Amino acid sequence: MTLSSSRRSRTPQPGTRALQAPDPRILRGVRQVALAGLAVVLVWPAARGSSEWVGWLPMWLVGMPCLAWWSLYRFRLPTSLLAWQARRRRGPQARRRVRRAAPRLRPDLRQGGAGQAV
Repeated sequence: MTLSSSRRSRTPQPGTRALQAPDPRILRGVRQVALAGLAVVLVWPAARGSSEWVGWLPMWLVGMPCLAWWSLYRFRLPTSLLAWQARRRRGPQARRRVRRAAPRLRPDLRQGGAGQAV
């Protein structure tokens, strides 16, 4: 017998969550907004600047819709990034060499250094 008696509150299995696809209606709308923003930035030079009210326009016209598009797929990493992480060195971090401090020179007292009057 399980601890939860409710049949409605089933937790999805870890493997099935990754296989779920986003809603195609939302996906299509976000994709169209991202591609339209990219077209506007490429075609209209004023869209490459910034606005006092909104800020940097390419971020809002291209970056944020692309981030929303990526979030619909539950932030899965691209396979090229995963392959790069697999190739990374796994050893310990190299230590920096400690440099010896240069020996301190004694002040030249013949020239009136070290606060002495000549």
